[in-house]
Amino acid sequence: MTRFDVVTLFPEMFEALTASGVSRRAYQQQLFELNTWNPRVFTEDRHKTVDDRPYGGGPGMVMMYPPLKKTVDAINQAVSQPGRVVYLSPQGAPLTQQKLIELQAYDHLTLVCGRYEGIDERFITHYVDEEVCVGDFVVSGGELPAMMLMDALIRLIPGALGHDQSAEQDSFADGLLDCPHYTRPVEVDGLSVPDVLQQGNHAKIAAWRHQQKLLRTQQKRPDLFAVYQASVDAD
Repeated sequence: MTRFDVVTLFPEMFEALTASGVSRRAYQQQLFELNTWNPRVFTEDRHKTVDDRPYGGGPGMVMMYPPLKKTVDAINQAVSQPGRVVYLSPQGAPLTQQKLIELQAYDHLTLVCGRYEGIDERFITHYVDEEVCVGDFVVSGGELPAMMLMDALIRLIPGALGHDQSAEQDSFADGLLDCPHYTRPVEVDGLSVPDVLQQGNHAKIAAWRHQQKLLRTQQKRPDLFAVYQASVDAD
């Protein structure tokens, strides 16, 4: 079972993962475990302070080292072996399908969700194994990026999806975007389902789908297509 421990000031946000969709079913099947840890619990002042002004001046506040340290220490004491600590950060490595496959190798992930202007750099130095970024933009905190990472990882857990091959056919799984998909009715608003998908020839369908994946990737994500083409040429 995959274990997620999330360090967050807003633990209630993560209830969404166990309340609906694929992640809810996977949670009910006990395919993953989710624990949330609020650093405010590990403060010692009556205001439960977790942030302070940055040294050197400037706008905003910075999450303090001591509450974060005590939170991760408590997580490590609750498990037999410390897991990999991932900080969701705009400065992290891009979250790609390949990165998900790498993270899938760990049975236990501790996800640190920052807030405000960020967290004390000393905590990153001493506790964080890697930083991960979901895109070149900034959101109010690491909770939504953490949930995206978790949802994507849960999809890769055997048994989480209704069909074992569903995750294998997702966009990016083979370096390409997914092919177009159609369902009933056959014709709507003058648009028809391609004939090849209606004929039942599985070899022709597979060839058509692969060709469409190539075309879509080349048109919509030429950067991905260039990487894919280079790997094919290398082989």
